[in-house]
Amino acid sequence: MNILDKIVEHKKGEVAQCKAIIPAEHLMQQPNFIRPAFSLKQFLLDETKTGIIAEFKRQSPSKGVINDKADVTEVAKAYTANGASCLSVLTDSNFFGGSANDLHKARVNEIPILRKDFIIDEYQLVEARAIGADVILLIAACLTPDRVQELAFFAKRLQLEVLLEIHNENELQHICDETDIVGVNNRDLKTFTVDINRSIELSEKIPADKIKVAESGIDGIEAIKKFKDAGFKGFLIGEKFMKEPDPGIAFKQFVQQLKQG
Repeated sequence: MNILDKIVEHKKGEVAQCKAIIPAEHLMQQPNFIRPAFSLKQFLLDETKTGIIAEFKRQSPSKGVINDKADVTEVAKAYTANGASCLSVLTDSNFFGGSANDLHKARVNEIPILRKDFIIDEYQLVEARAIGADVILLIAACLTPDRVQELAFFAKRLQLEVLLEIHNENELQHICDETDIVGVNNRDLKTFTVDINRSIELSEKIPADKIKVAESGIDGIEAIKKFKDAGFKGFLIGEKFMKEPDPGIAFKQFVQQLKQG
């Protein structure tokens, strides 16, 4: 069993437990559930913005603890103030040290927020809306094409946008009408190895009407330039900033370099 299989298996039990403690009907009564959502599509297509989806992540299975000192409220505020097009917040607790409360704290910012988690059930979509997310992640590697379509359709009913994450050519079949944004993760979630060229190789095979996002392993402005040339509008970056003592300052300096370059 690889790490992705372990995460999904644990997530099944976690979701079942959450359903028993907090029914979906209760989540639907939360203020954020009816809050007008921000559109990641609009923010990524806005040429005046950086296109960077700046991530808050405390740890990962492959790297262990990355930054357990940073405050999510302060980091999210700094990301927003310095030009992020979207915030990505890890809400998985067992493997990534995150929580739904992290995303809730980040919600004070007037910017799209991606709930970064392993979505396998409609309940998690209701939960995402209730805690303040605007976008949810669907990972092709742990879902069938039919299941992606079902979850994406349900997400749209909740006014949530969908970022579908793929890793290889076989997963192109998961792309459907309901997935407007397609991310290519340079990190293989089964082995956690990184190949920065993965996005470039797949870019020409993604339908032209889909907004493309490059994910993981982006550590410099040259990579972003390369991705832009290949038609990518979004760039999900987290570890580069989070491994620094002050992720907000690291992000600010990176954006300054991007503007100068």
